[in-house]
Amino acid sequence: MSFFSYNGLKSSDFGLHIESKNIFSAPAFDLTFQAIPGRNGDLLLSANRFSNISVSYTAFVARRNVQGLADTLRQVKGWLYTQPDRYHPLTDSYDPGFIRYGVIKEGLDIEEQLNRLGLFTVTFSCKPFRYSLAGNEPVTFSAPGGVLNNPFPFPSRPYLRIEGSGGGTLTIQSAGENSAWTFSNIDGYLEADSEQMNFYKGTQIKNHTVTGNGFPLLCPGENTLAFSGGITGLSVTPRWCCL
Repeated sequence: MSFFSYNGLKSSDFGLHIESKNIFSAPAFDLTFQAIPGRNGDLLLSANRFSNISVSYTAFVARRNVQGLADTLRQVKGWLYTQPDRYHPLTDSYDPGFIRYGVIKEGLDIEEQLNRLGLFTVTFSCKPFRYSLAGNEPVTFSAPGGVLNNPFPFPSRPYLRIEGSGGGTLTIQSAGENSAWTFSNIDGYLEADSEQMNFYKGTQIKNHTVTGNGFPLLCPGENTLAFSGGITGLSVTPRWCCL
């Protein structure tokens, strides 16, 4: 049975049948076309980002009587509208190797047919990238010189856990970019989350203990990770992403 999973529950848990879906479209790149008097062609002004994308599933549920239909639809609405102010994991049986993060975008217009069948389309506003489930698994390095191969044409924004004490340097070398970060006062470990754009340890912000350009990225192709000084180990969750 085809299904989508959202916020920890599957559509099949409620007996929903997927009639159609719109899940493979690509998001728009945030780009402004600016006309300049006397200049042929438009100037391109980039916000350097992709916009959210709408992902939708048209589903129906069949029950023996109108009361059974009403009870099921009440449960479905309770599921979809729990915590509607934040993104939740969204997966489905059509693209099982990837995960999105979305939030329900619109109301549900439920069409009742024959007093026992409810038909509706649920639309999620999703972050633009799909994330490889394999890329959500941490990779551990106990010595410098380890390599991570990004299989997609987009840089990923990883999560890193840096083990050690005192000061140390982390370097990421790739065909597209070579970057280094110097850490001071590492006390057991330090965390770096490039999506959140923060260096921290638990609930303590540690940005003031790090010098370097921006936050770690894993470019398409091979990325060599080197570390020195008081850094003794490294764990990287790559977060490989694609459209």
